Amino acid sequence: MAAPMALRREFASLARILSGISHLGPRELSACSSRRKCSVTRFQLPLTPRSSFHTATLLSSTSPVITVTEEPDALFQKVVVSVKGHDRAVLDSYEFFATTAAKELGINISKVFEPPKDIERLTLLKSVHIYKKHRAQYEMRTHYRCIELTHITGCTAQVYLEYIQRNLPEGVAMQVTKTAMEKVPDHILEPMWGDQPSDEKSSQ
Repeated sequence: MAAPMALRREFASLARILSGISHLGPRELSACSSRRKCSVTRFQLPLTPRSSFHTATLLSSTSPVITVTEEPDALFQKVVVSVKGHDRAVLDSYEFFATTAAKELGINISKVFEPPKDIERLTLLKSVHIYKKHRAQYEMRTHYRCIELTHITGCTAQVYLEYIQRNLPEGVAMQVTKTAMEKVPDHILEPMWGDQPSDEKSSQ
């Protein structure tokens, strides 16, 4: 009785191995036949249908990045971006980059101008003893560029300034000046002479 049960188990295991080998392609079979030992232990696992697997969806507990607020956006009448550096070619290239980025974003460029350069000279004595009148003079030139933007919102200005600041080359400093537009206070809108009593008429 025990022999037929053992034979059934061996036949069942052999059927599982053959069913696993049948899924192999011609390349895998040739590679397996070329070698003497072939590992088929991975096919001895029982095959389970796909419906028995449980798939769970993970819900992210993080808050959304975009936040909507009811506060009105700021409005700037003028934003002046001024950069300075010692290399004129670098400033010319950065000026072209900043103006092109502003045009692509649809920002109004009022004017782009170049303020006068600043020259700082330093005079040193060349020799103390025999060449007393000889001097060596060194100078350091600082070039400037200014880009003036008009009628720009706060969100657009923040995105544009962050973009050009991330691409600021080495040796170049930036300064941003903003002129915001504010609402006129209510106490200024009301006429000042409406609350005062007319004393002049009573005296006459």
